[in-house]
Amino acid sequence: MLSPPRRWIREQPLSSVTSCVRRGLCSRRQSLWILLILLVVCIAIQTFVARQARRDKLTGLPHLRFTVNKQHLFPTLQNVYEGLHHQSSLAGKQNVRSLQTERPSDLHHQNDGHGKSSDVVLLRHVDKTVDLATGSQRDARKVSPGKLLLPKHGNDPGLRLPSSLVLHSTKEHLTAGTDKRLINTPIPSTFLKAHINSVHTKATCQPKSRIVFLKTHKTASSTILNILYRYGESRNLTFALPMNKHSQLFYPFFFASHFVEGISSGSVREFHVMCNHMRFRKSEVAKVMPEDTFYFSILRHPVVMMESIFTYYKSIPAFRKTHSLDDFLDNSWTNYNSSATNNHYAHNILAFDFGFNNNIAADSENLEEVASMAIAAIERDFHLILISEYFDVSMILLKHALCWSLEDVVSFKLNSRSEKTRHPLSPNTAEKIKRWNALDWRIYLHFNTTFWHKVDSLVGQEQMKMEVAHLRELQDKLANTCLKGGRAVDPSQIKDAGLKPFQYGAAVIQGYNLNPHIDRQTKTKCERLITPELQYTDRLYTQQFPELAAKLKQATRMVSPQRQRSDRTGMMGMVWAREAHHRQFVRRKFSNLKNQKASTSPVLTHTEANSKTRMP
Repeated sequence: MLSPPRRWIREQPLSSVTSCVRRGLCSRRQSLWILLILLVVCIAIQTFVARQARRDKLTGLPHLRFTVNKQHLFPTLQNVYEGLHHQSSLAGKQNVRSLQTERPSDLHHQNDGHGKSSDVVLLRHVDKTVDLATGSQRDARKVSPGKLLLPKHGNDPGLRLPSSLVLHSTKEHLTAGTDKRLINTPIPSTFLKAHINSVHTKATCQPKSRIVFLKTHKTASSTILNILYRYGESRNLTFALPMNKHSQLFYPFFFASHFVEGISSGSVREFHVMCNHMRFRKSEVAKVMPEDTFYFSILRHPVVMMESIFTYYKSIPAFRKTHSLDDFLDNSWTNYNSSATNNHYAHNILAFDFGFNNNIAADSENLEEVASMAIAAIERDFHLILISEYFDVSMILLKHALCWSLEDVVSFKLNSRSEKTRHPLSPNTAEKIKRWNALDWRIYLHFNTTFWHKVDSLVGQEQMKMEVAHLRELQDKLANTCLKGGRAVDPSQIKDAGLKPFQYGAAVIQGYNLNPHIDRQTKTKCERLITPELQYTDRLYTQQFPELAAKLKQATRMVSPQRQRSDRTGMMGMVWAREAHHRQFVRRKFSNLKNQKASTSPVLTHTEANSKTRMP
């Protein structure tokens, strides 16, 4: 019998090992797919981590960790800001203190009080202000809320604010409520954004040449005016100068566009810089300046500013019959008449210059509301507010805001008083000044705080300290090159009559002598640095309007020849005569305007009447 074919015969069962191998080979395709998927996931994770690391490196943001709970499910802007400055604050903690207490040399800028070792230097309002700006805590010096820090003056002579001047404000709720409101104000998103994008901003910003500077009184503003004059003159910019060669934009009237030479005649199509004294009114300024204009101003501590104003404007009606500043403050409402000519200098002069009503008492029920509205208006209209007590820091801040060079903001102090006309202030006097000028005090406190936010957002503490040192080094070199004796002198010692500053009141305003051993090109540069305000304004007007300047010069000679033969210099005589001529001009012009309005509108509001009939 034949055996069946081999394929019909059932094979022996496979062993377990062989079965496993066969199953493994059959599922090999599925395994490859799994491995491929895992590989893609790993690559994606690695790419995400690498991108995150690169982004942290570019922006300087450390890896932030947040505790997840009911209150902090998402990081707030304050959390991010604290994380942002956590590392830099550890290294810069001491630098903040040294930056504020380092004193510049005698040639480092102040206009009657800024940057000079013998002048009053009231360091910025604290109560964790530095903590907010740097993310760190002060350990060395404990300061109560509502106080200001003072640097150590050493043995330097001159006007000083006694340590007891670091006082609480006149109202309890200002130290407790207002200060906390200033400190706890949420940081705007633009503040963090500006810090993160600082590298890109520095690389792309262009120098600004359309500028409005509100020149406030006794705040180092004459020094800043000189900086703007030099910058504009060297670049052939057009200045919005007062008409008819006036020295101010018809201050203390509210500014009007036709006060600028070239507006009414249409002879000037575009203006670049406006920086003479005026009472600010944004709507009128905007008629003269382009839309992309940069607006800035400067403030000074109201206590030391009042001491300076009392000395400089001693001849105004409010001060004329008083023997001392204390005498005026003790009888302020008796001595002060708001309708008297030039008495606005005696009360809340900062608020007045910015265009606000300065006649508000410290015990007024709506003082806080008025102050808040004033602060909000200033923040709306101005891009930057500088602080006179930190003049060199302010100049570096201005340099960054305008995208200028260090050479553009270097200067010598101008319109600064001699030491012999400075008077120390008692703590009691300081308190009376803060109460009398309560509106100015609140404005100053607010912007003294926001000033340091600007420093952090635009520059940074480390960079600021380095640039301030470079600025002071450059100033010292220029002083050694340009100035005879390397310092300011009293007006009686100034050899060149054209470089003598205008003298007014009881103050002795110092000036400079040029180094005779310098070449012509260097002399021109140095001369611009020390030219007083009135002479520089006169020269720029002559350059921009030569025909008008010639006619006005002839008219000035005919107005008051006796003043030109006075014991003052020829330049000062022309200034006096021109001022008298312009007072007559303003009275005639505004009298005509008043008559025209009276014929068309029989009723004028109280504000309109004051602003149109009040004479300088």
